[in-house]
Amino acid sequence: MSDGPVITKKRFIAGAVCPACSEPDKLMMWNEDSVPHRECVACGYSDTLNEQGLSVPKELGTRVNTSAISKPATDKTVQAVQFFPNPKLKKKTED
Repeated sequence: MSDGPVITKKRFIAGAVCPACSEPDKLMMWNEDSVPHRECVACGYSDTLNEQGLSVPKELGTRVNTSAISKPATDKTVQAVQFFPNPKLKKKTED
């Protein structure tokens, strides 16, 4: 008996297309302790699969670690305008 993880031999999957670079026949699959893994030899993409065969994200996206949501670039030529009421221009009230 060994205490190390059980790793199966890496094998290429015929007809499989890489989800990152769309290269056909470049995906290797193997199991580590009955958990399937896949890796693309063309671009280096790798992920882990769950029981249904769906990709498991390495880290869930949050507003802290997501760089796609960023503040818009500020334009130096645009300025905010604030209006103040003119006390000399009072509305006439009907009495």
